[in-house]
Formats: sequence, structure tokens, C-alpha cells
Amino acid sequence: MFVSKSSLETEQQHLEGFAPEVAWITKAGSSELAESIAIRPTSETIMYPTFSKWIRSHRDLPLKLNQWSNVVRWEFKDPTPFVRTREFLWQEGHTAHASEAEAKEFSLKMLDHYASIYEDLLAIPVIKGTKSKNETFAGAEQTHTLELFIDANGKAMQGATSHDLGQRFSKIFNIWYENQSKDKENVWQTCWGFTTRSIGAMVMIHGDDKGLVLPPNVAEYQVVIVPIFKQDAAQKEQINTKIEELKYLLDKKGVRYHVDNRDTYSPGWKFNHWEVKGVPLRIEIGPFDLEKNIASVYSRFNGEKKTVDWDKLGSFVPKQLKVIHNQMIRNARKMNKRIKIVDSWRKF
Repeated sequence: MFVSKSSLETEQQHLEGFAPEVAWITKAGSSELAESIAIRPTSETIMYPTFSKWIRSHRDLPLKLNQWSNVVRWEFKDPTPFVRTREFLWQEGHTAHASEAEAKEFSLKMLDHYASIYEDLLAIPVIKGTKSKNETFAGAEQTHTLELFIDANGKAMQGATSHDLGQRFSKIFNIWYENQSKDKENVWQTCWGFTTRSIGAMVMIHGDDKGLVLPPNVAEYQVVIVPIFKQDAAQKEQINTKIEELKYLLDKKGVRYHVDNRDTYSPGWKFNHWEVKGVPLRIEIGPFDLEKNIASVYSRFNGEKKTVDWDKLGSFVPKQLKVIHNQMIRNARKMNKRIKIVDSWRKF
């Protein structure tokens, strides 16, 4: 979490890239520190001295490390929850390779993994690209990026980055290996990161005036089951028996669900509650459904309500969750029609 000023200054260009946003600790209680300590803005200068101790032979490569950690970057503009905050949780990875080609290939591979997270889990289309020299990560040879389009404000948002570090850091931190010819060579490195900003992107791209609209693949509960009954003990027991049947069917299909059987709230209140939370599907089971051997299924994404035969419900739900995911990403892609491609500064 902390890095000394001297360690952070090891790679001056790297520090300059973060300098305006670095938060410094200068005192402990009433005592001035002999050396200022930075609250981690990123981990290169913390981790790479250890790389030089771990790596000695080509057999130690590739070295691939992944971690989740908190990072502090002092945002001067008004912080926005999940989008630009002074402290955020991120996933960062660092690798060392024996060849330049392998490192470059791996940095692009990680960008593909991040694209898959956005498209396959969050139902968000991405634009892959490479940053300009001025926007390249401090100390990197190249920075590859995923950009997201936010229709609400017409702006782009950086979704993830993957950096080809070349040998710059390995030369500074003396990270070398002995190749098969017994010669010493500096390793080639990559680093890549993905933050809680992805949650902010999901909220802005899919949410509506009612609240969240969660993609099925990341929703804590993919289905909420709401029983509807009056103060009739026998009827309540029948509906609860049906719900137990449904739970068994959903368990077999690996569907994540929640039964809202609270007696202190009306069905209408529960409907609104779970709409705000963005649960993809709501299944209602009441006296009429019981009599007809059906269930009412409501989709949070588009507000559609369908009546489904009870014996088809177990297969309908997982299929409908896939349909919703595809509808959400298709809807998000429609927003991309506002994007214009320019190939010169004059056109821009």
C-alpha cells in the first residue's frame, strides 16, 4: 500500500506520469518523516525489485503475477462514484518474458480477455485501440486500450488498458535471466489493469430512470420469485410448495435466485424494490397462476411480461436469461451509431 519516495523516483518518467495525482504521507503523528511515503498509485516500483530476485534462468519465465489491490490517485475534479474516485479497487497483472514477441503477444491477449469480460459478462461493446504517444502509460512502449461509449453524455470512457513495457523497467531494476546459451538478457515485461470503473460503466450504459438494469451473467440474483397470496393459510402453503418445486428446477439449471417471502411488504412494493435493484427476471406466483398451472415472468430490461406453462418454466428461464444478455448488448451497440470515424485532425 505504501512506497517510499526514493523507490517511486527510480523511474523518473514513470513518476512524472503520476506526479500530480500522488498522495504523500509526510508526518507520523506530530513527527516529520525522514522520507515522504507515497500511497500506492500503481505497483511497478513496489513489485519489480522482487522480480530481480526471483528471476535468474530462462526456466523461471514467463513469470505471471496477478493481484487485486487498492490504489490512490488524488483526483482534482469532482470525484464520481465508480468512475473517477480518489481510491479504487483494481485488478492488475504483471508479467516477464524471454522475448519481445512473446511480451507483445501477451499484452494483446490480456486486452482480449478484458474485452470478453465487458461483452460476455457486462453486455457492453468495446472499441479496441492503441493510445497515442502522449497518452501512453508512463514508462511503457505501447498502451493498448478498451474504450466504451456512454450514450447519456456522448463521451468515451477508458474501460481497461494493457501495456507493453519493453525492457525499460527490467534495465532499471536489473531484472535479467540467463538464456539457453548462458548469456544474460533483460526480460521483456507487460502490465495490465481493470478497475471498479467497469461497474460505473455498466450502470450508465444499461440503467434507466427506475434504477439498475443488471446483465444476467453478473447479477447476484438472476431471478427473484415473488409469491402473491392473501391471508389464506391453505393457499399460502400451496404456493410455497410450488416455489419449492421451482427452486429445485432452477438449482438444476444453475440459476441464481432469491425468494422474497417477506410478509411485511405488499407484492407491489416488492416489485418496485427489485426493479430498482435491477434483477433481470421476476417470477410471480399467485392464486390465478396456481389454478392455471402457469407463472408470470417479467423482464427488467424491456418490461415484457410473459405467461409460461409451469412444466416449461425450468427450461424457459435459462434460455430467457441468454436472450436478455443478447438484447442488452444489441441495444448498447445501437448507441455506437453515434460514433463517427475520422482519419485526420482536419476532419476531427
